[in-house]
Amino acid sequence: MVEDFSAGSVWLVGAGPGDPELLTRKAERLLRAASVVFYDALVGQGVLDMIPADVRLVPVGKRAGRHSKEQGSINDLLVAAALAGERVVRLKGGDPSIFGRSMEELTALAGAGIAVRICPGITAASAAAASAGVSLSLRGLARRVQFATAHRRGDAPLDLDWAALADPGCTTVFYMGRSAADEISRNLLAAGLSGATPVLVASDISLGTERLLRTRLDLLPLAARAITEDQPTLILVGDAVAGGADRPAAVRESVLP
Repeated sequence: MVEDFSAGSVWLVGAGPGDPELLTRKAERLLRAASVVFYDALVGQGVLDMIPADVRLVPVGKRAGRHSKEQGSINDLLVAAALAGERVVRLKGGDPSIFGRSMEELTALAGAGIAVRICPGITAASAAAASAGVSLSLRGLARRVQFATAHRRGDAPLDLDWAALADPGCTTVFYMGRSAADEISRNLLAAGLSGATPVLVASDISLGTERLLRTRLDLLPLAARAITEDQPTLILVGDAVAGGADRPAAVRESVLP
């Protein structure tokens, strides 16, 4: 049994971007030691297939535009399972601490007196850059990296600091960005970022259905329309994601003039 995974405790585990080979060894050990796994919709099927047949699997996926469990209900399920003496894994796509609502679950579990820990995972931004053969940071071009969520409630505009995000010396990654591509492009341009700024649109990262589209900021809305609505999509903006002449064959599509 994994050390510190006693009955009645919970681990928040990062499943990585989807490819089971990108799952950490610790995450795999925790999944094999669990008695119940509550998993997100973005967890790759290959990862779920690694979980032993005697482990109970409970889907608690939250996908934009679809019926899903409310966060409060998920918190209650985790607390109830732990109080019943289960060894609980809360399995999240990517890394639990990057737009994974982990703090809400940590607070609920700690408030019930339940021991809870985090096992980090490879976040989608890192996996997308790896697939494209580029670096999120690059000396002389990208001195920092920033992550933003493009998730919004209904038709409300994105509440983001566009002036800060439009830094030409930075790589900016928008998670869940497909539906907000028009707004992202429009606001970054209005904040002063050049329309020629390189953009990488990445969907189904690390999976067999992965798509990597190379474009530029002023053409981002057009590129985003090439991605179907149900494909989890990241938008990476900045000079560092342009890559070089030896760009790998993985970046096999482009929306450029």
